[in-house]
Amino acid sequence: MTNAVTEIPAADPQSVAEHYSRRLAFETDCWDVHSALQSGDPGFVLLDVRGPQLFERAHVPGAINLPHGKMTERKMAEWPADMLFVVYCAGPHCNGTDRAALRLSRLGRKVKVMIGGMTGWADEGFAFESGSPKPQNS
Repeated sequence: MTNAVTEIPAADPQSVAEHYSRRLAFETDCWDVHSALQSGDPGFVLLDVRGPQLFERAHVPGAINLPHGKMTERKMAEWPADMLFVVYCAGPHCNGTDRAALRLSRLGRKVKVMIGGMTGWADEGFAFESGSPKPQNS
């Protein structure tokens, strides 16, 4: 019996493994970011790429506010060349993370997108901070 699920055959296991390996090279999720931040040495810089007003209202604890338009070679030189950046914005309805990832990659920087953004963070029940942006290098 054919239905919408079985109509197109599933990929072979090797193809599935390759696909998801590639996908995880580009993105991470809120749970993994939260866990890494709790460790005290996450191995990445978390960038909130929304505007300063939204950042001030609420943001992920430990995030640095750096909208994609402010990501310049000079600004990014404040971090080691091999630093990994994790970027997030408002959520699935926002393409700020895509713009930030594109900009960082064009600057030769390693980057992953935190899928879900602020919406995903809230859905997981994680706390937010509020207040002025921190200095953009920690």
